[in-house]
Amino acid sequence: MNLLKKINEILRNDFGVLSDKVFLESPIIQYLNIKTKSASKGSKSRGSFANLYVIYVLVEDYISKGFLKTGEYTEYEGAIFTNLFKRQRELPFGQKLQNHALNHRMNQEFKKCFPTCDYIPILRDLKTNRYWFNENLIKIKVDGTDHNLAKAIIQIIDVYIETKKDAFENFIRFCERAQKLTDKESIDFIGSLVEPAIDARIFEIVSYSILKYYYHNQNIYWGFEIDKIQEDNLNLYKTGRTNANDGGIDFVMKPLGRFFQVTETVDVNKYFLDIDKIEKYPITFVIKSSDLISTLKRKIEEQAEEQYSIKAIVSRYMGCIEEIINVPILIERLEEAIAQEYLGDILDEIIKQSKVEFSYEGDYDVSDYEDLAISE
Repeated sequence: MNLLKKINEILRNDFGVLSDKVFLESPIIQYLNIKTKSASKGSKSRGSFANLYVIYVLVEDYISKGFLKTGEYTEYEGAIFTNLFKRQRELPFGQKLQNHALNHRMNQEFKKCFPTCDYIPILRDLKTNRYWFNENLIKIKVDGTDHNLAKAIIQIIDVYIETKKDAFENFIRFCERAQKLTDKESIDFIGSLVEPAIDARIFEIVSYSILKYYYHNQNIYWGFEIDKIQEDNLNLYKTGRTNANDGGIDFVMKPLGRFFQVTETVDVNKYFLDIDKIEKYPITFVIKSSDLISTLKRKIEEQAEEQYSIKAIVSRYMGCIEEIINVPILIERLEEAIAQEYLGDILDEIIKQSKVEFSYEGDYDVSDYEDLAISE
């Protein structure tokens, strides 16, 4: 769905012939247009729920308290944080959202989009922890007439929510139907989910699902005493939510103790930061790139040599890169896992992890995942 077309339709219904002027003269409507563009890109594009839901719950509070009619918002003591926080988590895909957008992120991003705008959207009293939506952005004057955008704001976000929800449900259904495809068709479908243009969260979920079952049937023999050697399968564990700002490592393998970090960049600062986080412990990078492994290594090393003049430092960091897994290698490992009849398990894992990641209320028990690291 083209959300801009839907936004224009909502504005025409509310403001008639003035709809184009309302759009052009309203920074908040333009901001909603920017934040809802992912709706037309399907389920595999990143959603923008955190900042949109802050707007939604505050404007919803504005309407529910009757300020659309009374015009006494300047006298309002403000919305209670816990009520707003609870409400945004009740909304579709909002269950894991944190308080960052309420406290500062939404204002920061809005200011970047509209640096000349005199107003910030979220007003907050630090002493009382009460919140307001800046009414200067809700009320606008067009052709000498005052107009209130509150209802239009809610309608626009509602359409975005429904569009993303429908797209995600279609994605889940497609994954379920993929279990009936041929091996080649399944490889093509799952391969499309690790292409460079795919949302980083989908890439991480699919990478994990492939690697989990690629390693699943590999055995290791180990023990602390020579006559007490035991056999174990290699098990890959996902350590938290995708793209979480938790300072953690994405996957961990037992019993080898291998660390995996998923990334979509070849920025040497990102790689070396990850290596420093674990005190230069060997780490495998899963990179959302189709470049050759030799090319990726060369790019990283060339950046490192530019940044560090000491060869010993560069060598030490490069030596910490245990393995690089690119998209072609992921596809090879997918093919091997499918040959071992793990296709159904891989698709089930993609569905399960997607539902957890996107806070989709499906047929899993949310309480099973409450200990996951969460951050938007």
